[in-house]
Amino acid sequence: MVVGGSAGIGLETARQVRAAGGDVVLAARNADRLERAAAELSPLSTAAFDALDTDRLERFLRDLPGQVDHVLVTAGNPTYTPLDDLDLTDAGRDFGGRIAMMLAAGRAGREKVKAGGTLLFIGGTGGRRPAAGMAVTGALTAALPALTANLALEVAPVRVNLIAAGFVDTPLSASLLGDRLEARREELRKTLPIGRVVGPADVAALALHIMANGALTGATYDIDGGQQLVAH
Repeated sequence: MVVGGSAGIGLETARQVRAAGGDVVLAARNADRLERAAAELSPLSTAAFDALDTDRLERFLRDLPGQVDHVLVTAGNPTYTPLDDLDLTDAGRDFGGRIAMMLAAGRAGREKVKAGGTLLFIGGTGGRRPAAGMAVTGALTAALPALTANLALEVAPVRVNLIAAGFVDTPLSASLLGDRLEARREELRKTLPIGRVVGPADVAALALHIMANGALTGATYDIDGGQQLVAH
């Protein structure tokens, strides 16, 4: 089950699951993109809704027929807003919404995911380095690993893990950077120890490994091509 499965990391993970012989259920906010993804991947079913609507997310997961092996949740956008420009209502919604989304998935997943299966969430590494405009994202970056570890105890024997990604070349990154995208790609090619930009396929491969390795739970896995090791 992929929440946020119509583009980027979610879509690529669904592709790799299908290539490995697995079945998928796709959910995403954008109905048009979801329809295109479904035409490519032939999922068992699809649903279009905003995962930050936690009642809808929890109800959707609980209404799935039978149990599922794994749930991947990729929904949510980072917030890069300087303090002077920050709308506090929006900031509270962004922070609390991401936390509530994970809690809702955990509560529903306790019943719907098979023992030894995975609840897997996508977070980030960028907020680990304080900077102007990173207050909300930095707080989430710190909070999500702690939430993951606590959920892993509460929903066991379902496993709970977090992938913390650096820059990944996705449509979301393109929308955030606009005409600065190619310059950012070139900067990363020159500075990252791996000598290239991390793509959705890299993150999807890690996601499949975490799903398959039954000894992994309560942990955060960084994937950023060494971005945290070099000066910004």
